Amino acid sequence: MKWTRAIALGTAVVGTLDAIDAVVFFGLRGAAPVRIFQGIAAGLMGPSARSGGLPAAALGLVLHYTVAFGIVATYVLASRRLTLLTRRPVVCGALYGLGAYFFMNLVVIPLSAIGPQRLALAAPLVNGLLIHVFGIGMPTAWFAKNSRESAY
Repeated sequence: MKWTRAIALGTAVVGTLDAIDAVVFFGLRGAAPVRIFQGIAAGLMGPSARSGGLPAAALGLVLHYTVAFGIVATYVLASRRLTLLTRRPVVCGALYGLGAYFFMNLVVIPLSAIGPQRLALAAPLVNGLLIHVFGIGMPTAWFAKNSRESAY
């Protein structure tokens, strides 16, 4: 698999796994999918995203996959120079997922129109860490490894 294909497929898989997790996890707590993606759009639109209906939710979905693209592309491209990332995909992927979680929550969200937030506690924190390790970091590392192995 070429690295460009790895980024495209990785983005689709990682973005979808994370979206399913959000819809299920927060859906069980009463949040409708439209509200979840409006919440993502709030990073760009601010509080008005909550009353933006389906267009705001669609923007949130696009932003969600844009972030997934950035996460996957960064790892795949870095792995082309740092071979450790593909030699140890489980450990490196898990650590990368944790790094992505904290980067999103401590840098990206505070700098967005949402502004600084307290880190989630209990179930949301555990869920966030688990999806970032198993649904984002490890699949990203797998796509990077696969693209590297098939390049030879």
